[in-house]
Amino acid sequence: MKGVDNASMDGVALSDEDRAILALETASVAGHTCKVVLIAGGAPNADRLRSSIASRLSATPALRRRLGGPAERPVWVDDERFDVAEHVVAVAAEPCDEESLRSEVARLFAERLDRRRPLWQIDLVERASGGTALVWRIHHALADGTTAMRLADALLWDPDPASGGEAGRGPAPHADGARRRARLGAFARHELALGAARSPFDGTIGTGRAVAFARAPLRELHDAARRLAEATVNDAVLTAVAGGLRAWLHTHHGHVGHVRVKIPVSLHHAGDDAANRDSFFTLELPLGEPDVVARLAAVRAATAVRKADHDAETLDELMRDLALASPQLDRLCRRLEASPRAFALNVSNVPGPARAVSVLGAPVEAVYSIAEIGERHALRIAVVSLAGRLHFGFCADPSIVGDVELLARAVEAEAAALVAAAR
Repeated sequence: MKGVDNASMDGVALSDEDRAILALETASVAGHTCKVVLIAGGAPNADRLRSSIASRLSATPALRRRLGGPAERPVWVDDERFDVAEHVVAVAAEPCDEESLRSEVARLFAERLDRRRPLWQIDLVERASGGTALVWRIHHALADGTTAMRLADALLWDPDPASGGEAGRGPAPHADGARRRARLGAFARHELALGAARSPFDGTIGTGRAVAFARAPLRELHDAARRLAEATVNDAVLTAVAGGLRAWLHTHHGHVGHVRVKIPVSLHHAGDDAANRDSFFTLELPLGEPDVVARLAAVRAATAVRKADHDAETLDELMRDLALASPQLDRLCRRLEASPRAFALNVSNVPGPARAVSVLGAPVEAVYSIAEIGERHALRIAVVSLAGRLHFGFCADPSIVGDVELLARAVEAEAAALVAAAR
């Protein structure tokens, strides 16, 4: 995604990352992410939201572009027939309670975006409790989690007159040769080892999806993690997820087993215009530890090593070097990286607005992120923050991962146990 006002006659080229993501979409894997925005009473109707979005689209020119060019080298081109009414749609359904809203989100998520138009759509779903849910699908080739939050700020949230804008991350410092070689060695030990056990979420996925939501207090978790183990809020998130998985596996499999998670790391920096710019590291969650505080300490120790050795940055450098030096070796490494023996599920955590936000004057109660699962990876968890709360979104193939709502409730309980332990 390029931050320019107009695409050239030849279009805007997709980056290597964007093309790779576009190619991942299959009959059973959708290529989009989804933000579920819960708005309180007084939420705008479809006409008001369309009008507001239309007036702000000049700040997000990528959202007016569709795919064009040859299939092997696609580009973004301006959609001369763009109609905001095709992208902001009121769902014709009865108002949804919590359970039926989850079903409606899962139904919409399983649908494909029309590649003849710009790859995003907002569906408005009435809530039985009052207010509206905005189900915003954005193709991952257009935006990763960090970019999607920037788009929401530009397109949805009412402006914050007290804010001058948040500072982004700066680029990672360049490592010298000796340091880089040391990082590569540590990276190989941590990230390229395949687990011996089969993932409990390994299976041939279909097109059906189930979703669930959970919440946890951000500040309390942050303070509890620091007090209990000099850990971060991300460590606390992984600890709660580990506890939730432990409970779910006991219920559905009768034993805990081993689960290795993939943790995306944003490499965006202030002012960049990349649609996708991230890397990751992996680690095995300490599911065998029943004590939540001891589990937090184990997670903190594991993530500290990954951070000290800059595993995410090293992977980014390695993959870029491989793509230049040997496309065949690059493809092999990417196949290994995607193996269910390399990781069982993806757990992402993206910062959202620190302040309370509203849409056309109506307060936003929550923002959940739903991220697509992958071939032989039937569960995915995405976390986004908003105004002092963490919101967990769970996406699963229900034929492989049943009762995802149990997992969501167990994660909430584990987060509450961490906070209680710190008291």
